[in-house]
Amino acid sequence: MNSLDALLQRGVDEQVYPLARLEVFHEGRHALSLGNAPSGCVFDLASVTKVMCTTALVLDTRLPVDAPLTQFLPGAAARATLADLLFHRSGLPAFQPYFEHELLAHPELFEGAQPGLRASVRRSVLARVAATPQERTVGSQAVYSDLGFILLGAVLEASTGTPLDRLFTERIAAPLGLTAGFRRLSSALPLPAVFAPTGTTRPREPAPGQEGLWNVPERPTGLCEVDDDNAWCLDGVSGHAGLFGTALDVARFGQAILEGQWLRPEAPWGRDGTPGSTRTFGFDTPSTEGASCGQRFGKRGASPAIGHLGFTGTSLWIDLDRRLVVAFLTNRVALGRANIRIRAFRPQVHDAVLDALKLE
Repeated sequence: MNSLDALLQRGVDEQVYPLARLEVFHEGRHALSLGNAPSGCVFDLASVTKVMCTTALVLDTRLPVDAPLTQFLPGAAARATLADLLFHRSGLPAFQPYFEHELLAHPELFEGAQPGLRASVRRSVLARVAATPQERTVGSQAVYSDLGFILLGAVLEASTGTPLDRLFTERIAAPLGLTAGFRRLSSALPLPAVFAPTGTTRPREPAPGQEGLWNVPERPTGLCEVDDDNAWCLDGVSGHAGLFGTALDVARFGQAILEGQWLRPEAPWGRDGTPGSTRTFGFDTPSTEGASCGQRFGKRGASPAIGHLGFTGTSLWIDLDRRLVVAFLTNRVALGRANIRIRAFRPQVHDAVLDALKLE
């Protein structure tokens, strides 16, 4: 494993990330466990939440994915099905800075847990997401959308009558023996023993391409709070972001997917044919060029690789034919949101995993 160890250390030395943890399962065996972060280090999983929580819960609760969004959220503006949201073909915008209004209107959010205020702000944000109109025709283009998964989280809550964080704990984390979970800000949870820090101010600095979209003075923020500003205004609990967990949590979840834990006919892991899409049911598949899992994942047989990235520097990739699960977690945003060295580095890690396991 010396070459893989050296590669992960190079990521630190070249300022790709401060902390990283790699956990790999192959053929059901825990094959690799490496990184400068300890195995129990808790990471902000960011958009890995979309698959580990929201997609898994859609499957576990057996939501009728061909049903219209308005069946569950009657006030929603989007005329799309749940499947349209899962495949990112709903026509909704990719992103909106809903947090701008809330941080300006409620600076007291910075003053502590305040459950009543946070519940009110959460309802306000969800209502504004639901009222957001589509920008294009359903199915005309795949546009990766946080909004779609915020709405899916709201659908899960409406259909079950259970808060999303409790639903995840009861139906996903507990059955799989995971330590992962949401960190609801109004609950004022204690800090984990070891965690990977992200940013230090709220709102976070704009990501590349988001410059000028909001104008809110930055203020210091607490440790181990969700990095995503919209999720922060949703009390840390959302269908698009908010989960915290270890790399082993993510790998164990991936192994459950590999073993068909929630397999349904409508989730065959194939692409749906939307123009320009690499998306499958809640997950992504490798792009033709520059795939984040390298050029060899999903190329061994008839089945694809499926996976998902998280903005903070996290990822899960599952090679269905090789029976291989790779959870690679970093906190690359601790070096600034403009630090995108992970894009070139992550494929190298996945290629090195294949080499370390002597897999063609």
